[in-house]
Amino acid sequence: MVPELADLLATARVVSLPMTTRFRGITIREAVLFEGPEGWTEFSPFVEYDDAEAASWLRAAIDFGWRTTPTSHRDRIPVNATMPAVPARDVDAVLARYPGARTAKVKVAEPGQTLADDVARVRAVREALGPEGRVRVDANALWNVDEAEHAIHALAPFDLEYVEQPCATVDELVELRRRIHYMGIPIAADESVRKASDPLAVAKAGAADLLVVKAQPLGGVHAAQRIVAESGLPAVVSSAIDTSVGIAMGAYLAAALPELEFDCGLGTAAMFVNDVTEEPLRPENGSIPVVRPTVSTNRVDALRADADRTEWWLDRVRRCHRIVEHSVAL
Repeated sequence: MVPELADLLATARVVSLPMTTRFRGITIREAVLFEGPEGWTEFSPFVEYDDAEAASWLRAAIDFGWRTTPTSHRDRIPVNATMPAVPARDVDAVLARYPGARTAKVKVAEPGQTLADDVARVRAVREALGPEGRVRVDANALWNVDEAEHAIHALAPFDLEYVEQPCATVDELVELRRRIHYMGIPIAADESVRKASDPLAVAKAGAADLLVVKAQPLGGVHAAQRIVAESGLPAVVSSAIDTSVGIAMGAYLAAALPELEFDCGLGTAAMFVNDVTEEPLRPENGSIPVVRPTVSTNRVDALRADADRTEWWLDRVRRCHRIVEHSVAL
């Protein structure tokens, strides 16, 4: 069911959340909140995405706000700390925002930085977590195969849990996986799932050992759940730097998976100075609860985007709604 555009716009609230640290090149995260029959939901595709890609995020918002969530297998989700491409000296301060986290995902391959910067950051994370901690790295598809092979060799001494999206294409991932197979370091696919015309292509090609899935880009909890089931691969559920409403969407997805081998990237409410609820889904004892946050009118009012940004986002909702309606009509 696709709600009428008027129903979406009637409850739409555009918010602008300041972040504690620059991430993905941004310091402010914007989102649209809607209130559906099932509760509050979120539409927050990154501003550079075109309407065709952003429409999947609106499908996800509708799915979470207007459809009952799948059966849950757990009521709390273990989460990892998310380490931006900060200097090694700032690692301890970032980890302190994720109390109890036993796992850290470390951003690497940041434009303008060097492999030496990555090594120093990953070393600092490993030292902070100790030998029992889990360290995974995420290159966001910014290495070619040779660069990835070289970087993984340099980072291997820190006992990597896996390397997320080291290269951009499925063919590159296949080749890299062949080259580093003897090292026993798994490859995870993120962009090759959520930005692909066929999110199962990476699994069909044997290009990854596990999938990183995000509810909003994949069209919602139910769609992402089907992708994981059809892939036959283990999955890590992650956020797309959502508000606590969007993180709740990811938590319900993680709760619906029969197996959850890896800590999930759903602790990212810790990256915001403020949030849209009085009880943000920030990590406690290394996990977050599977709940729908109660959106605070006072907080939403305080975080309200200005008039120009509000109209920009509402126009985007209108355009994406037309795409979603058209796809359902076909």
